[in-house]
Amino acid sequence: MLAVAVLAAGKGTRMKSQLPKVLHELGSRSLVQLALDSVADLGPDRQLVIVGYGGEQVKAALGDQAELEFVEQAQQLGTGHAIQQLLPVLDGFEGDLLVLNGDVPLLRPSTLETLLTTHRQNNNAATVLTAQMADPTGYGRVFCTDQGILTEIIEHRDCTPAQRQNPRINAGVYCFNWSKLAAILPHLKADNDQQEYYLTDVVKDLSPVMAVDVVDAAEIQGINNRQQLAAAYDALQDRIKTDWMAAGVTLIQPDSITIDPTVTLAPDVVIEPQSHLRGNTTIATGCRIGPGSLVENSTLAENVSVLFSVVSDSAIAANTRVGPYAHLRGAANIGAGCRVGNFVEVKKSTIGDGTNVAHLAYLGDATLGNRVNVGAGTITANYDGQKKHPTTIGDRTKTGANSVLVAPVNVGEGVTVAAGSIVTKDVPDGALVVARAKQTVIPDWQPKPAAD
Repeated sequence: MLAVAVLAAGKGTRMKSQLPKVLHELGSRSLVQLALDSVADLGPDRQLVIVGYGGEQVKAALGDQAELEFVEQAQQLGTGHAIQQLLPVLDGFEGDLLVLNGDVPLLRPSTLETLLTTHRQNNNAATVLTAQMADPTGYGRVFCTDQGILTEIIEHRDCTPAQRQNPRINAGVYCFNWSKLAAILPHLKADNDQQEYYLTDVVKDLSPVMAVDVVDAAEIQGINNRQQLAAAYDALQDRIKTDWMAAGVTLIQPDSITIDPTVTLAPDVVIEPQSHLRGNTTIATGCRIGPGSLVENSTLAENVSVLFSVVSDSAIAANTRVGPYAHLRGAANIGAGCRVGNFVEVKKSTIGDGTNVAHLAYLGDATLGNRVNVGAGTITANYDGQKKHPTTIGDRTKTGANSVLVAPVNVGEGVTVAAGSIVTKDVPDGALVVARAKQTVIPDWQPKPAAD
């Protein structure tokens, strides 16, 4: 059995924010969510989030995850005090407890798997994640035997000059045998300058305790201020982009590109400079994104190109070209082999296969069939000042330049809409519709001269 506890009760004063520190985002995911994501592959039997400052906000942010249990730490009196709050919650639990910090978002699942495996294979009472730091200033030092048996943890301020030469530091991530930990938790004391209960103090009363070094010390960096948040984002981006390039994705000028950890890319995708991939986005093989494009919470099928454009909350079928300067949003669904071109906005609309919307158009709340040709300046006027209304355009219909389709309206298949028409009534299949004022020419007309 495995329980996971994520410490998420701190205010994060140095963030200078009304938002609890653990809810600040790193690549479209909150810090605490990234911590929870890191344990998903371990299949924990119980997941506990210890909340305090801004607890209701944290609960609301994570509220869609029914498997989470929230435990309140009303007073923030240290890490040991936080884990003491689990005593009644885990009463009778038999297994191991993995303790993570909600402000340490870069831990790899493989690192936690190594920690847990080491803990169980050696039947440890506790196993502590550690790191070897080039500059360990400010961190508590961990002292071990050559066999990795932990002998002592000393806070930086309490170390002698010789002890400060030790580069191994405590990462603040622990795996405990819960039964053994629960037996000594009630006896923790706050005998320190901060008058807090430190979880590190339990180590001296448990045996055996081992240390496991993390391979990449960047994994354990915590977030206490905006500068550290930015540094963690850079580290996350380096990791993500390195992994995708190794998987067969081409990134042109990677330093100008950002990719969220929730994005999925296929081999032979090309991402051009100044492009950004956000949220739950999936991009299939052969796609070319950018330069200068944003794709978020969207699905792109094979061989789609998106040039200098924004695609959000939408889906694009294979072999479709988008841009430059197009905007797809609000559940736009674009068919295969389409063209959505210059300065076109598509909102909450479905466009059939082989349809062209080449330039200067707005399609909102519309359904277009296959092989429709939308002329420049065509607009679906979907809003009457109170409600949005739908427009339907059938297969093979063509709209002339500067046409306005005033919803609700249905235009049939094979219709031709003359340029400059304002269509307010349904049009049957195969019709020509001309809906514009008759041209009037007044010869030899000049405006009257302005009065002196």
